[in-house]
Amino acid sequence: MVKRITAIAFIFVCASVAWAILGGTIFSRTYDSSNRSSGEVESLWGTPQNQTPPKASFIQVNARNEESLENGKKIVRKVEDKFEVPLPLDSSRVAVALDLAHRQKGLLWYSTYKVNYGGLYSFHNTSDKEQLVTFTLGFPASQAIYDDLVFNIDDVPITITNGKNSASGVTKLAAGKTATLKVGYHSQGLNEWRYSFGSTEVAQVRDFALNMKTNFKDIDFPDNTISPTEKHETTNGWDLNWSYKNLLSGYQIAMVMPEKLQPGPLAGKISLFAPVSLFFFFFLMFIITTMRGIELHPMNYFFLATAFFAFHLLLAYLVDHVSIHAAFAISSVVSVFLVVSYLRLVIGIQFASREAAVAQFVYLVLFSYAFFLKGFTGLAITIGSVTTLFVVMQVTGRIRWAEKFAVKAAEPTTQLS
Repeated sequence: MVKRITAIAFIFVCASVAWAILGGTIFSRTYDSSNRSSGEVESLWGTPQNQTPPKASFIQVNARNEESLENGKKIVRKVEDKFEVPLPLDSSRVAVALDLAHRQKGLLWYSTYKVNYGGLYSFHNTSDKEQLVTFTLGFPASQAIYDDLVFNIDDVPITITNGKNSASGVTKLAAGKTATLKVGYHSQGLNEWRYSFGSTEVAQVRDFALNMKTNFKDIDFPDNTISPTEKHETTNGWDLNWSYKNLLSGYQIAMVMPEKLQPGPLAGKISLFAPVSLFFFFFLMFIITTMRGIELHPMNYFFLATAFFAFHLLLAYLVDHVSIHAAFAISSVVSVFLVVSYLRLVIGIQFASREAAVAQFVYLVLFSYAFFLKGFTGLAITIGSVTTLFVVMQVTGRIRWAEKFAVKAAEPTTQLS
């Protein structure tokens, strides 16, 4: 009995090493390809976006006389000092629609989205005379496309001048008058969308309202951002509003796109956890066969371990081609079929299709599926482990293990005369 347990333990250790190698291979494939894929996705789809409000300013010229000595003579020259005067932003009305559409590259899903952005911004001329005002809209990302660009001042389209990651237009604005800048575009980005108030420090925002519509319900606001003042759930997402009369804040408005279940990391975690599943299965098989007096050779345990390993090997390479749920279902069916069809020959169909199949379903399939339950994986596995311990303790409580582990004496041989 001791030799048999030692052989089974050796098989378990070898299988654990194989799973460690497989798990490392999966993570290597995932993150090596991630370094290449992320750049490809950004070049094709865009990067995270951070929109800032537009700016308006005019150039003020101050003339002064500057005196100097040349050849002993006093020379007076007229010098003009030019500096930029910003116009205050009186009000902001912003509308954003985020349309999430995940895309897969290799073993990872990327949270790509389309964004429709529009805004109405009011500026007023604080000077006492007419000024030639330049309105500038900074784009939220340099690696992106901007389609159907709108740039109107008081509902009049303005000729646009392209700058460094920005668009600007010029118009005259009378003294004390207010101009409304209307901007908008269609674009696309990755992972998150942000709206900052134009300053990395504390900024003052007056008469501000932002409406955001999403086509996803799993909304998430990152740390150090402002939660909406009002939100309403819609049929396929949320209608979110931020509204302030006079806000002082150094925070931003932001939305993180929900992530899809990542097939690569999930398959890697399931593979690294596999020795726990195999341990419980071997443990239960050993207890049942010992109680019933069934002889199960260590080689039989070896083939059972390979059937378990087939599940994770198949899962690791199926997730490249089909969804993680389909890959999991196919791998489960194949592995259970291998175990049942094998034990049918070794012990019998009744044991194979009942005790063995149920044990494999619980400790391989259900324990592995617990990794799909984000936040509840550890709890689910703990409940299953404790339940198993309770059942085995109750069933084996009256077994005399000393008798089970006793070395059987050799039967005497009868010699014929």
